[in-house]
Amino acid sequence: MELHQNLLGEPPETRLPDTPEAREALTAGTDPAEVAARYPAYSAAWAQLAERAFEAGDSVAAYAYARTGYHRGLDQLRGSGWKGHGPVPWEHEPNQGFLRSLHMLGVAAGAIGEADEAERCSTFLRDSSPAAAKALQT
Repeated sequence: MELHQNLLGEPPETRLPDTPEAREALTAGTDPAEVAARYPAYSAAWAQLAERAFEAGDSVAAYAYARTGYHRGLDQLRGSGWKGHGPVPWEHEPNQGFLRSLHMLGVAAGAIGEADEAERCSTFLRDSSPAAAKALQT
């Protein structure tokens, strides 16, 4: 686990561990539902399921998938030393599943009328990774 800390004394960056088998399965085109079933802690599979459901017009399913990916990612962040705040860099590919899940949780929350949740997710995403917030803007 590699942690970085800036000179201002802010919390160190948290970098999630890689899950090569799951990443390679998604990259090879395996259905994300199969990947999520085989690797339930892999947030990127849940994020992809949320994105697919949202694109299909099913905001409730998107919300459920995104919430699962978000919570699985939180578990991994905590296991990697994260204390509830601090940078989660978008540039570290294993972090992207969590950040995409967080983004989709906010998008889906907004779509089902959960404005407070949507704003919390948006703020959390910007605070965790301004680069992710920019990359995922819709």
